[in-house]
Amino acid sequence: MIYKITYTAILLLLVSIAYAQDDETDNREKLQFGARVGISNSNVYDSEGEEFDTDAKFGLTGGAFIMIPIGKYLGVQPEVLITQKGFQGSGRLLGSNYDLKRTTTFFEIPVLVAFKPSEFITVLLGPQYSYLLKQKDEFTSSLTSYSQEREFEQDDVRKNILGIVGGLDINLRHVVIGARAGWDIQNNKGDGTSNTPRYKNVCLKFVVGYKLYKS
Repeated sequence: MIYKITYTAILLLLVSIAYAQDDETDNREKLQFGARVGISNSNVYDSEGEEFDTDAKFGLTGGAFIMIPIGKYLGVQPEVLITQKGFQGSGRLLGSNYDLKRTTTFFEIPVLVAFKPSEFITVLLGPQYSYLLKQKDEFTSSLTSYSQEREFEQDDVRKNILGIVGGLDINLRHVVIGARAGWDIQNNKGDGTSNTPRYKNVCLKFVVGYKLYKS
């Protein structure tokens, strides 16, 4: 799936470059809306400085966006996304090696301020609200293995999380190629009594989208 998305993004990029060379229209003052899909590369870190080492994992992300212009060089871009985050790691338990992979699925609403220095480049920065929809844990060792998927309803796990997102979009006519980096401001613990390690999500996204313009 990830390879197919990558190939599609490259193909759309090449086609869009060809079209963009023949299109000199500046669309920065037009209302824009569209959809995007891509891959995420996420990890977590301990929010209180204790040792909690993990490796990053890939996932999928996708959703819709709208660009509301505020003049030629500024705008506001709200987005609605579904994003897979999480982490993976390995170690030893009872003398046996094990692998653990956690996938957390979030509903995200970033509200980004857009700086548009040119028709082809948009710089984005702003807050993001994330809501934890579900979590899937996959544990494998020589002794046992299991896969568990559940929705969090415990009070000691925070489902509503605020964060910060920054990124860059390359605009090629109707196609947009984007990269994002996001950090949680709040950690995953709600009332502080959970045995789950304290952590915050960090996530990189690489996306390709298609957009329309309205004068």
